[in-house]
Amino acid sequence: MTQGGKASISTRRDALRLLAAGAAAGALARPAVAQSITITNFNRVQRRTAHTISGVVADSRDVWPIIDAMSERRLEEAIARYELIARSGGWPRMPRVRRLPAYSYGRAVEVLRQRLIREGWLDARYARGKRYDKPVIKAVQRFQRNMGLQPSGHVDARTRAALDVTVEERLDTLYANLPRVAALKKGVAARYIVVNIPATLLETVEGGRVYSRHNVIVGMPDRPSPSLISKVSQLNFNPYWNAPRSIVIRDIIPKAQKDWRFLKQMGIRIFDGYNGPEVDPARIDWNTIDPKRYFFRQDPGKENAMATVKINFNNRYAVYLHDTPTKNLFRASERYFSSGCVRIEKVHTVTEWILRDTPGWNAARIAGVVKSGERIDVKVVNPPSVIMAYLTAWVSGDGNVHFRDDIYRLDGTGFVIGQPKPVGRRVTQPG
Repeated sequence: MTQGGKASISTRRDALRLLAAGAAAGALARPAVAQSITITNFNRVQRRTAHTISGVVADSRDVWPIIDAMSERRLEEAIARYELIARSGGWPRMPRVRRLPAYSYGRAVEVLRQRLIREGWLDARYARGKRYDKPVIKAVQRFQRNMGLQPSGHVDARTRAALDVTVEERLDTLYANLPRVAALKKGVAARYIVVNIPATLLETVEGGRVYSRHNVIVGMPDRPSPSLISKVSQLNFNPYWNAPRSIVIRDIIPKAQKDWRFLKQMGIRIFDGYNGPEVDPARIDWNTIDPKRYFFRQDPGKENAMATVKINFNNRYAVYLHDTPTKNLFRASERYFSSGCVRIEKVHTVTEWILRDTPGWNAARIAGVVKSGERIDVKVVNPPSVIMAYLTAWVSGDGNVHFRDDIYRLDGTGFVIGQPKPVGRRVTQPG
């Protein structure tokens, strides 16, 4: 791939697809990541708060699916547009100002206008002027929303960093996502759930329209969530949580070595092997424990890592969607806190939608079961497909191009679908 955005669309695409083909096979064979637990990640505090709201959006006309049947074509059209911008010289770099607030005045505002116009965020009729007026504010807000930033209308440090990304870098991101979209759109169905990991968002989609959108918590960079296609099979209300060995080793044992009594506080029982006799944690030597010997299971209840529901779908990575007792983490703008599974804000909007065609289930029944604490497993009738996507760029149905940070550092590696390696343990790029 040539530098400076000068390569033809077909050359870039062919090169990237060749790279992706080599990497995808290896990605699919990588081992599964661990599941979530509520005893980790509390030390990660963020000042930035979430700006997306979870809930039903079916009546909104400006909410478009992250992935649909036309996603690949729209992405190709966006690539053509960005190639044209690159060939015509790109866009100007913002002046070195720490912050550019709305209604300010000066030369920097003139540059900002040109920058927004070049990428299509501001109409060309607003090309002149040193005043940071309402048309510029609205264009900046639109830019911020499509970059996953707080739509304040002011150019802060994060907005300025996004504005300074070159057109060539944007093109590389678009090309990296083209084979991902091509692969993942195979999961588009009459009803489907899509999780976009870099955006930390989940959508329920039906008939090509987004029914609901939710903030989610996904895998940490060192415990990344996989990208996959599957189908919902079963819902477990008030479930047990069986701790995977990776979390036992990384989280539970180190914490028990400091004070094993937290296990009782969190309702975690220990068994001498799967289906073996229960073991008193006070009788275990936590400094010499063999994690392969013992089985850890958390009882249903308010401390359970799955909280009130677990949404199952067949996959080789042992991940699933679920509720969480730590709902305060949804307030963060960057929600990479789990060990691979996906925690959903307002999860019962999703469960109600999933069980819509399952006899005997509605919002009232779900609320009653949750309140009762009764353990119930439900096989889903007319189950939706599940797409877990790693998209750092996509184009929505209104033609807007969306970009997100490459949190797992996969762009440029040829990653398409499968289990990413933890950040810091990357293999060299194939070819």
